[in-house]
Amino acid sequence: MNLIILSDTHGLLRSAVLELLQNVDAILHAGDINSQAVVDKLVSFAPLYVVRGNNDKDWAEAIPHDLIVTLEGVRFYMVHNKKDVPADLAGADVVVFGHSHKYSEERLGNVLWLNPGSCGPRRFHQEITLMRAQVSGGSIRVEKILIPHEVS
Repeated sequence: MNLIILSDTHGLLRSAVLELLQNVDAILHAGDINSQAVVDKLVSFAPLYVVRGNNDKDWAEAIPHDLIVTLEGVRFYMVHNKKDVPADLAGADVVVFGHSHKYSEERLGNVLWLNPGSCGPRRFHQEITLMRAQVSGGSIRVEKILIPHEVS
């Protein structure tokens, strides 16, 4: 199963991101979407699993704060802000979060912690990133995707 894991789009789906969404089996979005139009565009590519970020206001009331989803035997716990992750992860294999706009991939014990960074408007002089993942038979392989940006 081919996944794209992204976060902090803040209303912007770059053309390079749209190209990466071709032929994916599912999309995980860790919040700060900022518009229903982004949600609608993402679901036009593949099933979307999404959580609400701190900038997702009234329009996003139906989007959950956190979400547990199992794909190909891998149990994902999703939340926007890492500080909101509960102490008991209820058997999660992978935690997906965003908020900081900074890419990270870290294994703590048996849990893989993933922050795809931000692929929306560039902020804080951070890289523009997302993740491509292969999930199969209860295992996951993750690849960092760096999106080129214009130098201003």
